[in-house]
Amino acid sequence: MADTVKFSSSQLESSLSSFSSKGITEFTLQDKQILSHKGKLLHFLQVFQKEAGDVFLTLPVSANVLDMDVCKACAELYCTLEIPFSGLSKGGSYLFDKKFFSRRSDMLNTLGLVFGFDMDFACVPGDSVKSFRDRLDFALSLYPNHIDFPQIDSQNEANSSIKMPKPTATFSTQDIKMTKETAFAASTFYSYGRAVTWFLAVLAPLKMTPSKFFQDFAEWQNHNNFSLSSGWKPEQAKHTEIEKMQLAFLKFKYEEKNKPQLFEVVSNVVRLNGAFSRCFGEGEESRLDLSYNPDELLSGAAMDIQGFFDNSFMENSTVKVFMGKEDVDWRYC
Repeated sequence: MADTVKFSSSQLESSLSSFSSKGITEFTLQDKQILSHKGKLLHFLQVFQKEAGDVFLTLPVSANVLDMDVCKACAELYCTLEIPFSGLSKGGSYLFDKKFFSRRSDMLNTLGLVFGFDMDFACVPGDSVKSFRDRLDFALSLYPNHIDFPQIDSQNEANSSIKMPKPTATFSTQDIKMTKETAFAASTFYSYGRAVTWFLAVLAPLKMTPSKFFQDFAEWQNHNNFSLSSGWKPEQAKHTEIEKMQLAFLKFKYEEKNKPQLFEVVSNVVRLNGAFSRCFGEGEESRLDLSYNPDELLSGAAMDIQGFFDNSFMENSTVKVFMGKEDVDWRYC
C-alpha cells in the first residue's frame, strides 16, 4: 500500500517536481479549492502533467466541474475520476438529473477516461429503495469502471464526512439493511470483479435489471458466507477468487432462466477478459482452455451473447495471456 503524503495548497504545486525522487507513484488530490474551480483544476492538471506525469492521479471531483477542457487535460494523464452520483431533495422528493450525468459520461467514455461513481443512499430526504435501485441501474448503463458505496465501508464509520444512512419515512431500517447488502453485492461483483467490459452483455439474456441481479447475488453471498455481515472483504480477495464466484452465480442464473446453453459463451468471455485485466493490472500471466476463438471473444460480436452462440463455431484451444511489448496479448499454447 502506498504511503500517505499530505501537502498544503501552497506547497502542492511546488512539490510536484519532487514526487519522483520521493518515490510517490500514486496521488489523490484533496484540495477542495482546486477541485471545485474549473480554472484552478485545469491549471493544476497542466502543471501535474509537466512535473509528475508518470504518477497515477485520483481526482474526487464533481461532474459539474468536468467540462471538455478539463476532461481533455485528464485524458493526457494516468488518472481516474471519482464522481459523486447523487441528487438533491426538493419538496420532499428526491431529484436526480439523468440527462446531466448521461452527457458527462458520454464525454468521458468518448475520451477514453477511467471513471467511477460514488453512490449513497438514505441520506437525503425523499430517497427510497426504488430511487436507489433506479440510480444503480442507470449508473451501470453509463459504463463506469467501478461504483463505490462509502457508507458500506466499515472504515468510514469514524469519518465524519460520510453521511451514514438513517431510517426515514421513505427508507426503513429493513430497507437500509437490504440496500447495504445489494450495494455490497454490486461492489463485489462489478467493481472488484472488474466486470465493466462484459457485465451488461452477460446480463442481457437474463432479462434482469442490474439491481435485481445484485439483490439475488446478495442472497447467494449470504448462503455462501461471502456477505457483508460475514465479515468477508472483497478488497482483500484475489481477483481469481471473485471470478470463481461470478461464474458460479452466473451458471446458476443461466440455468434458472432456462438458458444453460449460453453459459459456455459467458464463461469464455468472463475468463478471457479476467485474464487480460490481471495481466494488465498485476502483470500475471494465465493459461486458459477456451471453446471459441480468442479474437472473436474479445470483439464486439461477443457483446451479443445469444448472437455469438448462434453464429460462432466452437474452437477448443489453450491460450496464454501475457504482456507484450506495448499491451496485453495472447497466443496459442
